[in-house]
Amino acid sequence: MKALITGVDGFVGKYLSEYLLEQGYEVYGTTILENYENDKINVKKMNLLDIEQVNKVIENIKPDKIFHLAGQSAVGLSWKSPVLTVNINVNGTLNLLESIRGYSKDSKILIIGSSDQYGPVKPEECPINEEKIQNPQSPYGVSKKMQEEMCKLYVNAYNMNIIMVRAFNHIGAGQGQNFVVADFASKIAEIENGNNEPTLKVGNLETFRDFTDVKDIVRGYCMLLETGKSGEVYNIGSGKAIKVSEILQKLVNMSKKEIKIEIDPNKFRPVDVPLVVCDNSKIKKDTGWEPEISINETLKNVLEYWRNINNESRGE
Repeated sequence: MKALITGVDGFVGKYLSEYLLEQGYEVYGTTILENYENDKINVKKMNLLDIEQVNKVIENIKPDKIFHLAGQSAVGLSWKSPVLTVNINVNGTLNLLESIRGYSKDSKILIIGSSDQYGPVKPEECPINEEKIQNPQSPYGVSKKMQEEMCKLYVNAYNMNIIMVRAFNHIGAGQGQNFVVADFASKIAEIENGNNEPTLKVGNLETFRDFTDVKDIVRGYCMLLETGKSGEVYNIGSGKAIKVSEILQKLVNMSKKEIKIEIDPNKFRPVDVPLVVCDNSKIKKDTGWEPEISINETLKNVLEYWRNINNESRGE
C-alpha cells in the first residue's frame, strides 16, 4: 500500500510519515526544500504551483492514499502574504486534483482544512458541528474554504474519492514559533537559559481554543481514509475548549524560573475569534476516533523540545 504525503517536511508531515511507516505503508513525501532528507521514506521534490512537477510525481507513484498537507498554514502570515496564501492553498490544490484526475483516479485523498473556516462563533453555537455556516475572518481561513469548495466540485463532477477534514488547533514538539503554544514554550526555554529577560510578552490571552496533540490528529487522518465517507467533511479536535491564558499558565508553572507576563498590543491579530471548540461526534461515529493524549502531557513535550533546542544552541 503506497501513501503520499504532500508537504512531508512540515510539522504534521513528520508525525504522519512515522505513523504510516508503523502501519506498514510504503511512504512517499513531497517537499519544496532543496536540502530536506529523510532516509525512511521516498522523498520527491514538488512545487504545487508547478503542474509539470505535480504530474510527474502523481504519474510515477500512483499512490493508493494521498494526504494533502502542503500549504501555507499560518494565520498570522496569511495577513502579511494573502496572495501567496491563496495561490498555494487554492491553486496548488487545484493542480494536485487535476493531476490525480489524470494519472491516479483511484487514489483516496484527504484534504486538510481548518477550523478557521468557521470564523466568529457565538458561545451558544459551540461546540461547532460541520453544518455551521462558514464565515472565515482571515486570508488563511478564506483560502481553506475555497480549497474545500473546489474539492466538493471534483467529487461531484468527476466522482473522485476525496474526504475533507477541518482540523482544530493541533500542537506538539517541533511546531514552528508562529503558533501560540510553540511561541510560549520557546520563549520560556530561552528565559530558563538566561537568553532573555524574565518577562514574557504575549498577545491576546482571552480567547478559547480546542487543542489536540498532533499524534492524535494524524491517527485520525489515517482513520478517515479507512472508514470516512467520500465527499464528506469532518471536524477533528478534542471537543474541549481551553483558555489561552490557562495554556500559558500551565507552561509557566512547568518553568524552572520565575516569569513575568506582559501583554503586548502589537502582538494582537487584526481579527481574533474569541471562542472555538469542536463538535467531533461525526468523526467518532464514522471512524471510532477518540483523542488519547492529555493537554498536560503535550505541553510538557513541547517545552522539553524547546529546552533541547536551546541546549543544542549552547553546545550542551
